[in-house]
Amino acid sequence: MYPSRFSYEAPRSLSEAIGLLHDGGDGAKVLAGGQSLVPLMKLRFASPELAVDINNVPGLDYHQADADGTLRIGALCRHVDLERSELLRATQPTMAAAAPLIADPIVRNRGTLVGSLCHADPQGDWASVVLALGGSVVAQGPRGRRSIPMAAFVTGPFENVLDLDEIVVEAVIPPAQGMRAGGYLKLERRVGDFATVGVAVSLEIAGGSVTRAGIALTGVGGSTISAAEAASALVGTPLTEESIGAAADLAAQAARPRTDHRGSAEYKRHMVATFVRRILAGAGGAANNGAANGGAANGGAANGGAANSDAERAA
Repeated sequence: MYPSRFSYEAPRSLSEAIGLLHDGGDGAKVLAGGQSLVPLMKLRFASPELAVDINNVPGLDYHQADADGTLRIGALCRHVDLERSELLRATQPTMAAAAPLIADPIVRNRGTLVGSLCHADPQGDWASVVLALGGSVVAQGPRGRRSIPMAAFVTGPFENVLDLDEIVVEAVIPPAQGMRAGGYLKLERRVGDFATVGVAVSLEIAGGSVTRAGIALTGVGGSTISAAEAASALVGTPLTEESIGAAADLAAQAARPRTDHRGSAEYKRHMVATFVRRILAGAGGAANNGAANGGAANGGAANGGAANSDAERAA
C-alpha cells in the first residue's frame, strides 16, 4: 500500500522546522529516522499532510557526557551510534545492554532514541530504559525550551505531551550519585520482534548499598510502566537474596499484561519477575567487581541479551 498524498519539507535549521510545524498544525509530523512513521504512513494508519524531515538540521546527532556526568542524546543520534558507543559501555550499563536489542540492524542504522521515545509505543525498549534511569527529554518550540521528565512525557499508547509545534531536541540522563549498575532483558519471539516482555533496571550503589533504583517494564501494559514500589524496596539496603526477591515480586505485581498470542498474562508476569531477579543478581556481582576496578558495574552477559530459547524462558 502507498501513503496518502503529503507535502515534504527538509528544513536546515531548528527554527525553520519549528515554524513549519507551527504552520502545519495537527497535519504536520516530524520525520527523523522514519522507522515508525514511514511504515504507519504506508499502511495509512497515519496520514500527515506534511512531513518535516529534520535530518538536514545540524548539531542533533550527538551523544555526549557533561563534566558532571549528565548524558545527552541528540534527536538525530541513531540506535547504531549507541550500540557502538564506548561511552555507554563505560558509564551506562543499562543503556549499553539495551542498545543491541533494539529491533534489527536495518532499523538501528536509521532509527533514533528520541524518535522512539516520542513514538510512545508500549513495546518500545528505550522508553523503559530512560524511565528507569530517571531521564527526561528537552522539547523546543516557539515559546522556548522545556524539560519534561520521562515519567510525565508519555500519556498513553502512542501519545505524549508535546505541543503540535514542539520538537524534542535531546534526551537527558542525570548523573549517578554512586556507581551505576543494571541491565536490560527482553523476551521476543524472534530477533528484531517487538518485546513480549522487557525489563530495564538501573541502580546506583555507594558503600555497598543501593542509593537509587529504577525499574521499568516494556510490553506488559498500555504504556511503559514504572515499577516504583519494586525499586523502592531496593533502596537503602545491599543487594541480597531477600531484597532481590521482594523487588522481583513487586515488579510482577506492577505489570498489567494481557493474554494474547505471545503468551498468557501469568506467563508474562513470571518473566517480569525472572528478568528482575537475573538483572539484580548479575548487578550485585558486577558491582563488587566494578568497585574493585573503579568503573561502572555492568550486569554481565545475563543482562545484555534477549531471552529467546525455551530454556531461558522457563528459567
